[in-house]
Amino acid sequence: MDTFAGRLDGAWEWWSAAIEETQEGRWVRNALERQVMADIRAATNPLHGGRMAPFTEDLWHARIGRIANWAGVLRLAAAAGGWRLQPVIGHSPTHPAGMAELLSGIYAIAEQGEIWMTRLREGGPPPEDEIAKAEGFLTGPGSIEDLELFFYD
Repeated sequence: MDTFAGRLDGAWEWWSAAIEETQEGRWVRNALERQVMADIRAATNPLHGGRMAPFTEDLWHARIGRIANWAGVLRLAAAAGGWRLQPVIGHSPTHPAGMAELLSGIYAIAEQGEIWMTRLREGGPPPEDEIAKAEGFLTGPGSIEDLELFFYD
């Protein structure tokens, strides 16, 4: 079922599979993968000023926009590397997991941001706890923002 909880669970599963592969030495990023990840980091700078998520003092448009901005960046990153973004809800990542699985996991949350942005314009904000969980997935200690710390190459 396509729910935020399903997206978040799938995102963590796919992200974890890719991280496990790299930490076990089964996936060593090549120069293109390292550059793409550096570009993703630069393009998705959350401009939170060091504050910790959730960013409850920010406007809904800013909060959801930060999440949704990842979607376009990840689509461009996948195209640049020739990786195919895959649905994560109800699917297990392939093994060995690598860049396509990592990007797909993160994209599940970013795509949700785009859905929320459309709904915000049409009828109101999404549940606060879901926004907070998405922000926590993307920003802060142990999150996608810290992704580079998980690689040993």
